[in-house]
Amino acid sequence: MSLSRRSLLAAGGALGAAAATTAAPASAAPGGHGHVRTGFERLAADGYALLAGERVGVVTNPTGITRDARHIVDVMHADERVDLVAVFGPEHGFRGTAQAGGSEGRYDDPATGLPVYDTYLKSGQPLADVFTASGVDTVVFDIQDVGARFYTYIWTLYDCMAAAALAGKRFVVLDRPNPVTGRAALGPVLDRAFATFVGREPIAQAHGMTVAELAGLFDREFLAAPVALETVRMTEWRRSDFFDATGLPWVPPSPNMPTPDTALVYSGTCLFEGTNLSEGRGTTRPFELLGAEGIERRWAEAANALGLPGVRFREAYFAPTFSKFQGKTVGGVQLHVHDRASFDPVRTGIGLLVTARSSWSGFAWRADHWIDKLTGSTRVRTLIDAGAGVDEVVGAWETDLAAFRSVREGYLLYR
Repeated sequence: MSLSRRSLLAAGGALGAAAATTAAPASAAPGGHGHVRTGFERLAADGYALLAGERVGVVTNPTGITRDARHIVDVMHADERVDLVAVFGPEHGFRGTAQAGGSEGRYDDPATGLPVYDTYLKSGQPLADVFTASGVDTVVFDIQDVGARFYTYIWTLYDCMAAAALAGKRFVVLDRPNPVTGRAALGPVLDRAFATFVGREPIAQAHGMTVAELAGLFDREFLAAPVALETVRMTEWRRSDFFDATGLPWVPPSPNMPTPDTALVYSGTCLFEGTNLSEGRGTTRPFELLGAEGIERRWAEAANALGLPGVRFREAYFAPTFSKFQGKTVGGVQLHVHDRASFDPVRTGIGLLVTARSSWSGFAWRADHWIDKLTGSTRVRTLIDAGAGVDEVVGAWETDLAAFRSVREGYLLYR
């Protein structure tokens, strides 16, 4: 009996996928299940029946991996049960080589020979035309999100769903955990007048949902026309689980999201992108280190005096290797989250903005008012400029947040 190389690879892929559904996790946090099965694991365990007879394209990036850290594109390409014909790369690219605000363009993947199409900053009919040109019948989405409205992968999901509807393509979402839990939605809700690629529709700044849950919300609340949507849920994931309770390997979803600790603070401290302070890009602790030239211990003292739950602030000095203040030593704070359960990243971000403005005379918003795009309206900026405290700023969005939470409840798939 002779076997082709693809047959041998397919056997390995099938065995690997099966192992991914049964192997014990290497480690798990106390109290965690430690064996979350992702949407891809369940799809593979079912022999890819959901994709049978379809020409398939996958929207993914380096986070689309199996439990044993192989990329799902490599696994599916090697499996004769899947007719994988295209890959679609988001911001940072399919293989993750591009920095923020970049992508990899159109190329053929050296590992598989598959054509890779660029989706970044494409939407509507131009993106639908990409799906049509690729020859796919079904578009599969599998990317690890981090739980923040302004993280662009969920808007890649949204744009791809809308484009698939225009192109008459089926759309399948393979679910992965929200790494910072799905316990609650937090923060201001976007005003559509401020819609951009860091926020297309009115959801909370920290949405507290998985990508499959968001897909259902997008499809039934926001898309102009419904898409032929199917989702593959996880098993063994609870809304209270942080990422280290899942037993899954962490792959940085983007170059400045190196660890789950980064994701934990990101929905609050990313607001510093809208200021003249460094948000820690160019350091080993982006979004945990914040600072600028001329800031000393006064800021850390003021931030600690707020008594924000679950977090302490250390006076810190650092020299970014790129981005703001490249090569210069700046002062500021480092966040130390000591109680994840009580920590509120959005309230913390507001507290840090309020105290940065009051303790450092050099504080300024970016001239393009990017902060309004990040927070979803002018409200946060104008309140802080008017001298509002943390409670007043947070209280200003409570009515909108309560309305979003009510809508969100109808799309939650896990308890």
